[in-house]
Order: sequence, then structure tokens, then C-alpha cells
Amino acid sequence: MTESFRIEKDSLGEMQVPANALYGAQTQRAVLNFPVSGMKPYPAFVWAQGVIKRAAAEVNRDLGLLEARLADAIIQAADEVLAGKHADQFVVDPFQAGAGTSHNMNLNEVIANRANQILGFALDDPNKPVSPNDHVNMAQSTNDTIPTAIRLGCLWRIDELLAAIDGLADALEAKAQEFDDVVKSGRTHLQDAVPVRLGQEFGAYALAVRNDRERIATAAERMRRLGIGGTATGTGLNAHPEYHQRMVETLSRLTGQSLRSSGNLFESMQSMADPADFSAAMRTLCITLTRIANDFRLLSSGPATGLDEIRLPAVQPGSSIMPGKVNPVLAEMLNMACFHVQGCDLTVSLAAQAGQLELNVMMPIIAHNLFEMMHVLIGAINAFTTKCVVGITANREKAEGWLAKNAILVTALNPVIGYLNGAAVAKEAMATGKTIKEVVVEKGLLSAEEVDRLIDARKMTEGGIQGIAAAG
Repeated sequence: MTESFRIEKDSLGEMQVPANALYGAQTQRAVLNFPVSGMKPYPAFVWAQGVIKRAAAEVNRDLGLLEARLADAIIQAADEVLAGKHADQFVVDPFQAGAGTSHNMNLNEVIANRANQILGFALDDPNKPVSPNDHVNMAQSTNDTIPTAIRLGCLWRIDELLAAIDGLADALEAKAQEFDDVVKSGRTHLQDAVPVRLGQEFGAYALAVRNDRERIATAAERMRRLGIGGTATGTGLNAHPEYHQRMVETLSRLTGQSLRSSGNLFESMQSMADPADFSAAMRTLCITLTRIANDFRLLSSGPATGLDEIRLPAVQPGSSIMPGKVNPVLAEMLNMACFHVQGCDLTVSLAAQAGQLELNVMMPIIAHNLFEMMHVLIGAINAFTTKCVVGITANREKAEGWLAKNAILVTALNPVIGYLNGAAVAKEAMATGKTIKEVVVEKGLLSAEEVDRLIDARKMTEGGIQGIAAAG
């Protein structure tokens, strides 16, 4: 069946566009020019650009620059976009022309044509009153709307991301309390170290995640600085003198976000430092999450030939050939998600430094990667929390068994017998298989009763000087 087309025009001439498409000539050129990845823009990018168009129509109408009949149709069309309608009409590949002109025009054309339909005009009517450039894009440029959309798109899901992080931190903290009485061998350099409590390990994980949450929230605050109204280069050419401030206020109301002026429209257009900082905060979270996932894999290793101090929930068979094998799949998934996000952050970093003079033309890939990072992190963290962390159990017997074999317990005797004597005791205990107590008594350094009093693994996890505490 042959697809039918209509003719649309732009400044380069005529283009054939699918007859029922809401987009127009410039979008169709982008589809033909950039058949790169087959990916479409993230909903956050569509929503953010759509809310800018909606706000601009309202502001320009109230300033007396846009006919109310046209503005109201644009607002209705934009509201449909914000509600998720016409999602199949946003078709420009993330790898596109610099700055994001194609994405901007995709929104302009879809909203303009839908507004024309609302006003009773067919898509192929040569007398359609709403223009994508003159009306939907009034007082705007790609160069100020795309930086604004990047910020708004990140803020659109910031509460969702922070909630996912909070959920993980809460789950880790709950495990910290549950495991607080499990005393185990600490390890540094992957070698035996003085005792810790399993709850202390999990409490540290929880706080590390909360610290990263704070970093992301702080970086998100700087994303609230808007440079909308700078138009092409930051001068505000073709925009009403009141347009910038009114847009900030209107966008705050429409998005439910507390937004503010950047204070310098040139800086807002030149610099991608705020998005790069937000990206870096997510990268730091990934560093923490990777470390935690790696620890979970170590602590649950075995079970017969590994540490086996914790048990992760069995959510799927681990092997197509080895019966009964269960793998730490949620931790592995989290590792892969974090590696992907860190790769996205590198792209954002490289793109952010690639701006020249009045504009950073790499904004489309900055936008795509930021939204990708948030999307992947939200899904990965939620899955890791609900399918792994909340179901972790402690293997108390194995943890305490490893601790009983740990010659580094002699550290508690340092204040009484000295470091060198302690080292000799540990060396002999490891070489002979004898306990610390046996070696110390044999060497005549302390009595059996004194060793029992000084080596209290639980007390060793609480700090202080063991010998002095015991003597007192």
C-alpha cells in the first residue's frame, strides 16, 4: 500500500510529508538527514520543550503580541502534548543538527498543526493560520529554549530519582539495624582486619547513598536557573522586555517547580556547567553504588567456597548448565547500569566543554544523555532495592566462624603486650593454626583469663583502648 503525502514548505522549499503527520517540512528533513540510531527523544525532552511553547503562547498573548484566538489554540495543543498525546509525532533522532533546531522545530510544527486542527483547518489547507515559526516559536530561539528544556526535563523527574535513592538508603539502614548484633571479621586490602559489625557495614552504605543524594539535590538546585528569553545569542532580540521574567514565573506555575532567572542570559546560553555538574553528581552516585554492589557480590560469594556472610534473594536460576547455581544478578545489573551512566557522564562532560563563543551546539546529546542517566538510575535503583536489598539475610554462623579464625584479633592486646609481640603472636598463630589465646599464654605474655577479658570482639567494634578499658 502506497503511503499518501502532503506538501509542506519551509525556507528551503517544498517537502513531502506523510499525509497524517502533525509535523512539517523541517522535521521531515531531519528524519531524512539523521537516520542514525533509530532512537526517539525522551519524553522528558518533549514535555520540557512543550511546556516552554505553552508558556510562551500565554505570555505573548498577555503582552498583546499574539492574537488570543491563535494563542488559545496553541495552548490547547501544547496541553495535549504535555498530557502525553501525539507521542508518535516526535521523531527526530537524538543525534541531530547542533543546538537542537530539529527538535525545537519538531515541537513547533506538531503544536502548530494541531492548533490549526483545533481551529478547524485541515493539515493540507494552504490557509492554515498558525505558523510554527511566527507563532509557536514567537520570542524564542532554539538557542534559549533547548538549554531551558534541558533544565526543566531534569527537574521533571528529580523527585522520582531522589525518591528512588531515599528508598535504597532506607532499606540499607533497615538492614543496618537488623544486622547490628552480627560481629564479623573486618577486611582491609581484602585481608583480615579487626572486627566490625555487619550492621556497621550496612550503616556506612546507607550514609554514603544519602550523601550522594544530597549532592544530586544540590546540583539540581542550580538547574532551576533559567535563561529563557535570551533568544539567539543572549541579547533578547525579538522578545518583549518583560518576556524573560514573565516566562520564569509562568514556567514556575505550570511545572510546579521553583524556578528563577539565571541573572545573565548570555551565560545561560554559553555555559553547560550546571548540566555537567548535575551529571557529575549522578556519576558520583554510580561510584558509590558500584562499590556497594561489588561488596554484596564479595560478601555473598560461594556459598561453599566464598565468604558467604550474607545471602542475597534467589530471583532466578544462575546457570544453564550447573544445577542449583544462583548468582547475584541484581548486583550485577546495578554494576552494568552504573557503568552505562558513567559513560553517559563522560559524553556530557566532553560535550559541555565543546561550546564555542555564544552557544554550545552539543546540547542535543547533553539532553539525551542526562535523561538517559536519570531513566536508567531510577529503574536500576528501584529494582536493586526491592528485589535485592530488602531480602538480604545474614549468615551469622559463617560470619562468626571466619572471625574466630582471625589472628588479627591480637590487635586488641597491643596496648598491653606491644605491637611487636602482637605481630609475633599473629605470625605464629597463622603458621601453626593455634588460637591467639593459646600462643599468648604459651609465650607467658598474659594469663588465659586476661586474654579472655581483653579480646572481646563486640567491644572491639565500639572503639576505645581495650587494655585500658579492661584494666579500669
